[in-house]
Amino acid sequence: MDALQTFKENQRQMWPTFLQLESLTVVPAAHLLRHSRVAAGQRVLDVACGTGVVAVTAARRGCRVTGLDLTPELLERARENAAIAGVTIDFHEGDVEALPFGDAQYDAVLSQFGHMFAPRPEVAVAEMLRVLKPGGTLAFSTWPPEMGCGRRFEIMATYAPAPPLPVPPPALWGSPDVVRERLSGAVKDILFARGQLLVPALSPEHNVLHSEKTSPNVSKLIEKLSQTEPSRLASLRREFVALASEYFEDNMVRQDYLITRATKI
Repeated sequence: MDALQTFKENQRQMWPTFLQLESLTVVPAAHLLRHSRVAAGQRVLDVACGTGVVAVTAARRGCRVTGLDLTPELLERARENAAIAGVTIDFHEGDVEALPFGDAQYDAVLSQFGHMFAPRPEVAVAEMLRVLKPGGTLAFSTWPPEMGCGRRFEIMATYAPAPPLPVPPPALWGSPDVVRERLSGAVKDILFARGQLLVPALSPEHNVLHSEKTSPNVSKLIEKLSQTEPSRLASLRREFVALASEYFEDNMVRQDYLITRATKI
């Protein structure tokens, strides 16, 4: 297995723990749909759809929705969520870097905290734009590098072993300048919006413990350090608590996000 395949297989195995975070992403999904301005009857692709919160929200608005994700366990929950909501969604197991769809099939391509983890941003962008119709909408939610989640990624990078191949930090997708550069020449009318995801917690320490159990990339790193470097694990936890303390107020930890909307040329 080459380095790229190894990276993606590691991702596939890591993400099932995200199931426990599903409820936190429901309200931001509605924000993404409002900002994207998709309309009933449009064909919508939800990339890296996870448990289907964006896909179900779009389908309830009357869109004809397709969802795609790398992780079978998340797709199983997505299908359950669609059935409970009484909507029909065409779910596929697949990779944003090799979308199994024809050119210019969709009126809108969306992603909530998903496509940003693809190891080759230029490939992911090319694929998302390929399946989007000219004049169609590309919209996604991402974590800014200077805010809580983005800063946590930066902390983790100093403790994590080197990945099997060089991968740009996911939080770069939360920088408007980087987004403009990556979409340059392919889109017009780029518009940004900000939002907040609020995580209930009794203390910063509670928040960190919850992240260790539920956040896929955090859980994997904690497991690794607990087996090999317990002293560094203690240091990592201290940094996590200090970071969470900056965003903790009224029994909530604030996680700020960026939404991008653009029109394909």
